[in-house]
Amino acid sequence: MRSLSTSNLHLKAIISLYKSLMASSVTQTLKPDFPQDLDDLLCSDPQQHQQEESKSDDPSLLVVSRSGYLNGGSRIERAWAHWSKLGRPKLIVAPMVDNSELPFRLLCRKYGAEAAYTPMLHSRIFTENDKYRNVEFTTCQEDRPLFVQFCANDPDVLLEAARRVEPYCDYVDLNLGCPQRIAKRGNYGAFLMDNLPLVKAIVEKLASNLEVPVSCKIRIFPNLQDTINYARMLEEAGCSLLAVHGRTRDEKDGKKFRANWSAITAVKNAVRIPVLANGNIRHMEDVYDCLKETRVEGVLSAETLLENPALFAGFRTAEWVEGCEESTRDGNLDQADLLVDYLKLCEKYPVPWRIIRSHVHKLLGDWFKLHPHIREDFNAQSKLTFEFLYNMVERLRELQVKIPLYIKDSSPASAILANG
Repeated sequence: MRSLSTSNLHLKAIISLYKSLMASSVTQTLKPDFPQDLDDLLCSDPQQHQQEESKSDDPSLLVVSRSGYLNGGSRIERAWAHWSKLGRPKLIVAPMVDNSELPFRLLCRKYGAEAAYTPMLHSRIFTENDKYRNVEFTTCQEDRPLFVQFCANDPDVLLEAARRVEPYCDYVDLNLGCPQRIAKRGNYGAFLMDNLPLVKAIVEKLASNLEVPVSCKIRIFPNLQDTINYARMLEEAGCSLLAVHGRTRDEKDGKKFRANWSAITAVKNAVRIPVLANGNIRHMEDVYDCLKETRVEGVLSAETLLENPALFAGFRTAEWVEGCEESTRDGNLDQADLLVDYLKLCEKYPVPWRIIRSHVHKLLGDWFKLHPHIREDFNAQSKLTFEFLYNMVERLRELQVKIPLYIKDSSPASAILANG
């Protein structure tokens, strides 16, 4: 048997290190003892970045005619025409509360993402609270195609919220998939699956009154026929694009429960509008396999992107290298590089510090396991600054920490994506 090259020996060492880290105790999560509102402050002054923006970019100042997206022509034909106009994006950043904000979306777009969702926005608070609206929804010219996602249980309230964002997005999206307890208490997200007449009324209200198409993001029912009926009902109500998370409402743990691509395939075959798949996307081979198996128009990724925003550019963490070392090489990129890119975007497009904290933990989690004293210093900061964060990256570099991202030399994914 031929000997491994020096680079492959190094790669095996990295994988061994990664496995030992994963086998160690769970990363300590420290609740800061400083006032939480410090982390709710914006990371820089937004005024200096808004001076160059036109006043017409303010949603509250813009008037849109209200003929309704569905008026005229075939609904299905218009749904496909709109999707084609956007370039039929296949690689899409999924909605993530407090995580798919503008700087992170732009970071993912830099590394291959072709479209993105905002975090889920609460429709009632969005209409009532100026501060919430101005902080939680930000965008720019480069941030397209864009889905703006809302949770709601009142058609009129959601329509008011949607009208404020429709000039700045390509879809207004209804969250029908959030399975968390807060969604149950608020009667939104996946818990609207118990009230399908209300879901239908919400979609009909939006589709009849907005100038942009309505999309919906759903979870599947335990019974496949119920899922198919659900999807057809949404299409009939005026939904122009359907994103299907291939897990049920009770399957919250994505690492414990594999997404059901067969159910997504069944939905794709049952409706006539564009369909996206969500679930089980860890690297580009998964993208290829999902597109091939389900024949959907595109895929969404969430949790994997938080650790590896360069996923859609073909990069993968050491976790997904084992077994293919011979065809995998160091991509000359690591998560610290991505963090620096992200911080620069945050300086340009301010977000609350709590969001930056979350991304730092996700991107540098494995690095912190190697040097927990760096993590402790980070968690001890009652008020973060960019200077501290850039210096923290330099400290890790000086400790000669290197956990590279990898690229697989021969991948069928790049070919199929290039060929559409």
